[in-house]
Amino acid sequence: MKKYIAFFRLRFSMGLQYRAAAAAGIITQFVWGWMEILMFRAFYKANPNAFPMTFQATSAYIWMQQAFLALFMAWLMENEIFDSIINGNVAYELCRPIDIYNMWFSRSLANRISKAVLRCMPILLVAGFLPAPYGMILPENIPAFMLFLLTMLTGVGVTVAFCMLVYMISFFTISPDGVRIAAVSTVEFFSGAIIPLPFFPESIRNILELLPFASMQNVPLRIYSGDLIGAPMWRAILLQFLWLFILVFIGKLLNSLAMKHISLQGG
Repeated sequence: MKKYIAFFRLRFSMGLQYRAAAAAGIITQFVWGWMEILMFRAFYKANPNAFPMTFQATSAYIWMQQAFLALFMAWLMENEIFDSIINGNVAYELCRPIDIYNMWFSRSLANRISKAVLRCMPILLVAGFLPAPYGMILPENIPAFMLFLLTMLTGVGVTVAFCMLVYMISFFTISPDGVRIAAVSTVEFFSGAIIPLPFFPESIRNILELLPFASMQNVPLRIYSGDLIGAPMWRAILLQFLWLFILVFIGKLLNSLAMKHISLQGG
């Protein structure tokens, strides 16, 4: 375990060095979040009772989404890993006395957390000073905030575990681009990244909430905004842990098959 913690610390330290990129990302995410809120505001003005979430809850959802964008976006995969699979440099990783799945998982997790650490506070501070209902709100109580933290950590774990599936499938393809594009597009739509899941028709939403994509950002952001409470909340949390276990299990299984399938320089 110590060696994977070391990989995590190294990647986390490297991620904190890209401050200029973080500053540009903060501006981009703040502008994008503000545009989204104004767009939703136009719809809410037409008929505020037609929406499943209050406008204040929707605003909080969007600001939290932008503040922690790096944690949940499926497109934030490491090109370095894909390149090592394509050009054969993964052989250097296989020479080490490590489990490649665990190493890549810890690296990917550290990469996301480091980017989120650099960007989240400025966005949250600015959003916190915006007037209601356009700005941030605080959770209803401390237990709700603790559940938000728990589900956010589990959600990023589910996201990384899903991305690990893409890495492992890349061992069996000529180019990872097709799998990567299909995976990113699926996650963006079904995880609530484009439209919060409560806005989908009930018959469709009931299905989407059972899929692993709903266990990414949908659960923690809705808990924070106060939209997900009671029995549905506990069911969503249990599904988060279930999908984390399933995705990691499948990822390790694919990793085992890939290590038997891989061929480097004809060997």
